[in-house]
Amino acid sequence: MTALSVTPLTVTRWWLIRHAPVHNPGNVICGASDREADTADRAAAAALAASLPADALWLTSPLRRSRQTAQALWQRAPRLAGTAVVEPALTEQDFGDWEGISHDTAATRDAEAAARFWRNPARHAPPGGESFATVMERTADALRRLTALHAGRDVVAVIHAGTIRGALATALDLTPEAALRLRIDPWSLTRLDHYGAGAGDDVETGAGSWSVGGVNARHGTF
Repeated sequence: MTALSVTPLTVTRWWLIRHAPVHNPGNVICGASDREADTADRAAAAALAASLPADALWLTSPLRRSRQTAQALWQRAPRLAGTAVVEPALTEQDFGDWEGISHDTAATRDAEAAARFWRNPARHAPPGGESFATVMERTADALRRLTALHAGRDVVAVIHAGTIRGALATALDLTPEAALRLRIDPWSLTRLDHYGAGAGDDVETGAGSWSVGGVNARHGTF
């Protein structure tokens, strides 16, 4: 009798962190705007850093708040990486002409566009910007590409609420409307695992399966 050959599963573990709060005294729209993070909450940084794996690949978006949050975590836990790869596809949603102005100003200045946007903010784009559905698409492409590239590793990504929602939508097959309902707080941790057949598994075409270990955990615990 011939023994069956069983291919072991390769688990790629994603640790998705939303950056620290943004310095935004005017409460203006700042999706793709490059504003600084307020990383003064050392207790939040220390608790989150303590929950992260030591031997992980780190990713950030190109935005300062993402990189500054990663640096704050490294300062609290020197055992962590200390370097990160910048991944442009994981940056926050671009609100175009509305970046740097308040929602009230946008509604007054671009009344027709604002009314259209708020009828379905998941699928309509602000003037000169991108829709959340577009953010979901680029996040899904990046998640699959990076999972295939780094199969079997721990990957810590310090990114944004929009792209974390996009990653969850990929794992759970959510519509843009459903994904926008997810609450993702600053300093929070979301965990995804991908199960595949290894480096040869064609993750980019949707092969393998996802599981969600927790969403929006504060202080690194679920």
